[in-house]
Amino acid sequence: MVQFSLLMTILYLTLIIFAGSLLAGLLGSLTGLGGGVVIIPMLTLLFGIDLRYAIGCSIVAVIATSSGSAAAYVKEGITNIRLGMFLEIATTTGAVAGAFIAAYTQPNIIAVIFGCILIVSAFLSLKKKTFHFEGQSKSRLAAFFKLNSQYPEKDGKTIVYNVRHVSGGFFMMLGAGILSGLLGIGSGALKVLAMDNIMRIPFKVSTTTSNFMIGVTAAASAVVYFHRGYIDAGLCMPVTAGVLLGATIGSRILTKADTKWLRIVFAVVITFLAFQMIYYGMNKKLQ
Repeated sequence: MVQFSLLMTILYLTLIIFAGSLLAGLLGSLTGLGGGVVIIPMLTLLFGIDLRYAIGCSIVAVIATSSGSAAAYVKEGITNIRLGMFLEIATTTGAVAGAFIAAYTQPNIIAVIFGCILIVSAFLSLKKKTFHFEGQSKSRLAAFFKLNSQYPEKDGKTIVYNVRHVSGGFFMMLGAGILSGLLGIGSGALKVLAMDNIMRIPFKVSTTTSNFMIGVTAAASAVVYFHRGYIDAGLCMPVTAGVLLGATIGSRILTKADTKWLRIVFAVVITFLAFQMIYYGMNKKLQ
């Protein structure tokens, strides 16, 4: 009887975590910030799970969602694969460094940093996106590494674009990688910020290329978390399944729905979670 009761409790918690992860994946897909910004506060604040295990779980979910959606964008010819692989040198190096830093950093400090990043992410989700097209000055580094490219539009047109400020974007990606490994999030907002505002790439290309890179970046840090025992299969299963389903639903809604008000609500919720994480971190209430 005790075993049956324990089994039902585990099943009940699994279903709740799955439902919460589904919502996280849905919101993350609609806003372009990924589910990690919701998953980690949910696991730590609501369920009292150790922050490092929550981060490890989020990393696995990020790998799954990125791998699923990136393939479609690559097939459509929008993703700049050459640029993505070039910048992954910076993001993976930063991710491994961030994962090692996380292993020797107090969870309360990580929580405060995570809260600050959430506030930045909420602001970026509301920021109006800019579109950059051809007619820009060319970069010697971009020409040397053959990073300039083109992508097709639905009307049959081909948009040609040039990549600028390669070195600045590369070092911004290094920072995004460190945050990804340290906090267990895809850092997609920072990657898009680097490619869109520094390297002056069309927004459609920057978002798809960022999605292509996120999974590889997360996989690099996942090795460190797995080696230290912070990836729990029983916890990762409902979270990953929920996020994948939510992201799939979100991608279909995104093509038809006006997400303006959703972004505002999402920004408010994320800001609330950010202050909660900062409060709990500063008062050392997290494990």
